[in-house]
Amino acid sequence: MSVAPQHNPVKSVLWMIVTGMLFVSMTALVKFVGRDVPSAQGAFLRYFFGLFWLLPACLRLFREPLGRRVWALSAVRGVFHTAAILLWFYALTEISFAEVTAMNYLTPVCVTLAAALFLGEPLALRRIMAICVALIGAMIILRPGIREVSPGHLAMIGAALALGGSYVIAKFFADRIDPGRVVALLSVATTIGVLPFAIAVWQPVGWAEVGLLFAVATLATGGHYTMTLAFRLAPVALTQPVTFLQLVWATITGVVFFSEPVDIWVVAGGAMILGAISYMSWREAVLKRRMQTPTVPAVKF
Repeated sequence: MSVAPQHNPVKSVLWMIVTGMLFVSMTALVKFVGRDVPSAQGAFLRYFFGLFWLLPACLRLFREPLGRRVWALSAVRGVFHTAAILLWFYALTEISFAEVTAMNYLTPVCVTLAAALFLGEPLALRRIMAICVALIGAMIILRPGIREVSPGHLAMIGAALALGGSYVIAKFFADRIDPGRVVALLSVATTIGVLPFAIAVWQPVGWAEVGLLFAVATLATGGHYTMTLAFRLAPVALTQPVTFLQLVWATITGVVFFSEPVDIWVVAGGAMILGAISYMSWREAVLKRRMQTPTVPAVKF
């Protein structure tokens, strides 16, 4: 019999801090390797090595039937995620570490819009207001007309949109398939999807690059695991603001390791986007608790 996890906000926050450190470390390695390895090749090797950690879940894909609809939707999700990963890897070679991290916060906004368009989820006034604040934050980061919007910035916008499509399908899977197989399906589909692009630009890599990309896969897997632990111990509304530390660490990492100047507008825009996301998460948590709290006649033992 499974035991429900205890509510422990302190441990949850600590796990989210660890998650942020893992993800920032992963991003730093991707940016470092991107100097010598084409972005498509790096993306393929990252997902290919990630399958090593997901091997048990991958084997289950063929032992238990999933149905044609699941396979078809997984293929569609693979297309979205492939586009997102290729654009994200490319953006890391074109714009600053902090800009990539800040603009990555746009993904939940894209998920909210996609869920309203394709899953029929209501778009209440508070959601619309939060989305507007997040978009203003994105404009502060980009500052079109004041500075050049580079291909890297456009790539990150495309990555956020593509990830939105991917996560909407993930939401559809959430109540139908166990999480292990959902992740395995995504990893297999993305590895296959990125492969043709990697072949087109493939070049020999040394053992050092292979080791670093294996470390990238390990850090990404570890980050998703610690994030899951955090979500099990406290609501997302509590842990979401902690992710702002990723932007702080990304800014420091960019200055120390990549000689990138601190851009206060990127930090301010990222804070606005994350604030809007945190508000949406908090409101969703409040509404969910209200819906799940049974009336007295409905209580059963």
